Amino acid sequence: MDAGWMSALEPVHATRGRARWRYTCRKGAPLEARAIVRAVEAIAGVSKARVNPAARSLVVEFDPAATTADRIALDILRMAPLRRHAQGDEPSAAPVALSAATLLATRSLQPGLQAPVAVGTAIPLLGEAVDDFLEKGVTSHVLEAMAVAISIGRKDYFAANMTSFLLALGEYLEASIERRSDELLKHLLKPDVGEVWVERDGVEKQLDAAEVRVGDTVIAATGRVIPVDGTVLGGEAMVNEATMTGESVPVARRRGDTVLSGTLVEEGRLRIYAERVGAQAAAARIADFVEHSLAAKSATQLEASRMADRLVPMVLGLAGATWLVSGDWQRVAAVLQADYSCALKLSTPVAFKAAMYEAGKSGMLVKGAKALERLAEADTFVFDKTGTLSTGKLEVTDSVAFKPGYSPEDLINLAASVEEHYFHPLALAVVEASRRLDHPQHFDHKEVEFIVAHGVASIIDGRRIVVGSRHFVEDDEGIGTQAHRDTIERLHLDGKTLLYIGFGGELLGVIALRDSLRANSAATVRRLRRLGVKRVLMLTGDHPERARAMAGELGLDEFHAGLMPEDKARILQELAARGARIAFVGDGVNDAPALSGAHVGISMHNGADVARLASDVALLEDDIARVADAKALSIATQRLIDSNFKLTVGLNTSILSAAAFGWLTPVAASALHNGSTIAILLRALAGAGLPRGRRTGKALPRERKVPA
Repeated sequence: MDAGWMSALEPVHATRGRARWRYTCRKGAPLEARAIVRAVEAIAGVSKARVNPAARSLVVEFDPAATTADRIALDILRMAPLRRHAQGDEPSAAPVALSAATLLATRSLQPGLQAPVAVGTAIPLLGEAVDDFLEKGVTSHVLEAMAVAISIGRKDYFAANMTSFLLALGEYLEASIERRSDELLKHLLKPDVGEVWVERDGVEKQLDAAEVRVGDTVIAATGRVIPVDGTVLGGEAMVNEATMTGESVPVARRRGDTVLSGTLVEEGRLRIYAERVGAQAAAARIADFVEHSLAAKSATQLEASRMADRLVPMVLGLAGATWLVSGDWQRVAAVLQADYSCALKLSTPVAFKAAMYEAGKSGMLVKGAKALERLAEADTFVFDKTGTLSTGKLEVTDSVAFKPGYSPEDLINLAASVEEHYFHPLALAVVEASRRLDHPQHFDHKEVEFIVAHGVASIIDGRRIVVGSRHFVEDDEGIGTQAHRDTIERLHLDGKTLLYIGFGGELLGVIALRDSLRANSAATVRRLRRLGVKRVLMLTGDHPERARAMAGELGLDEFHAGLMPEDKARILQELAARGARIAFVGDGVNDAPALSGAHVGISMHNGADVARLASDVALLEDDIARVADAKALSIATQRLIDSNFKLTVGLNTSILSAAAFGWLTPVAASALHNGSTIAILLRALAGAGLPRGRRTGKALPRERKVPA
């Protein structure tokens, strides 16, 4: 159960950052090149791996500042093999059935047949033990084989066959439990795209997403999630790319532009040449984040594995001492039935995977055991402001009318009258502001003209009204803004987005918008403190006064304002140098360096693709409360692993002691040991004590069913 994947690794060539070995896989281990590559690439410091199965050649590229070729070689030799189910097969029940049949037939066999049948049943176990002993020394398999051999030597064939059966059953159940934990996680992360409109031979038809092929012309209309990566062949649309770029304001996409899967068409219609589909598309790659981390081991897992290996010789020593004191081979066989290895080595990764599954159901994508482990250790939380502590959704903060006779309310009502049919976030914010006025008013207007990526225009009372960007009113409409430069500059310095309103060829006024503080940001900060976080900080490019007010409202320990992207990474380095274990929470492209450099990085739901790639935890919901949920889950996971460790040590120590004193037969010791191991694994799989997911989350947004 603890045999390594590689039985030999022979160095061939090495340079700085690159090494090549010839490898030999252990008998029965997977030989598939892709499986080996994925496992090797999960090793810390490895950037790329290539395998030539015919030549048994393994080439690894790595960061020489983070690791060495010797260290990687050691990690590869320690690498646990993927079980058969990793290649799509169920764990085989054949050995269990064979050993069960042998056990049932033991009493009815002729005396002359009992010995050969018992030996034949034990041959797979004995052969694996010999391989283990030659390659790795004394392991749990060696102890188990010794117990069976002693029973056969004592002519206690029933005990030998019972032990073989219990070991086969235990291994089958353990493999099934481990497979179950993997399958739960993979099912949770499976991309859900639904049906797609495709143009073939000039006819538009709706197909299952799995049927889309490279080269197809995909149609994406208003309300549709783009299902492929590709190039726009025709049409024009405003596309919300927040899931991939972090930009909350939709961008115009037209012929020749590149679009990414997982982004939303808010307005318009596109014909897209499909270049990457299915698992190759950007959205599917996001769902594949955790797949690459399943083979990686956390420090907790490695320590559990090392401790299990250290305890094997102790069990062998106890068996030897038992024989010296009692001279009873039955006691020795009973002692050899119990060891700490299986439960210690398997319960920890199963617990981590159960926690990762619960995280997914609660709206959090956790990229492996290391992420949970580091999050549990984090004592300092550092938040980016925009889109993280703030909503990233715009709301009107100022309405400034420049012409006499017009009030700020008039300005909002005029803008809302022509913006109400436009689904741009700026337009939606203005319409919402108009609805909240004491005296909302609708101005009759002619047909509204939509100018993509610029704004809207119409006629009110015979005069042209335009609402949009500064470029639109100045360059396209010829309306000057210099007379009000001071006011406009002041609003810009406050970090606000401006909407310009021109009426009758003059600048009527500007409406300023800014995203607001999330309603539960303060509650999340308080909860983090209750979970043991010592310090909570905020980093922002915003102006100091605005940042100071927000920090005071949230009860933060410290804030840094007016920062450039590189400043955030520098501040994190300074905090880390003072011993802080940092969890950084961000969402933008400029947060990627900070996310990578932190002890653990958390990206928001609407974060940029690069931020989600750089992070250790990606939120699947636009709710900052999930940050505290992730911290609570990591702490609960650590407690589950600690309690499983104590149960493993306590139960197996009791079994070993009882066996040494002659209170347990080999069969009873085997039954208790395997039963307790399976119970601990089931407890880990069930996630005992973990917070339960409130609802099932998905890594990707679902399509809204709007006809193309």
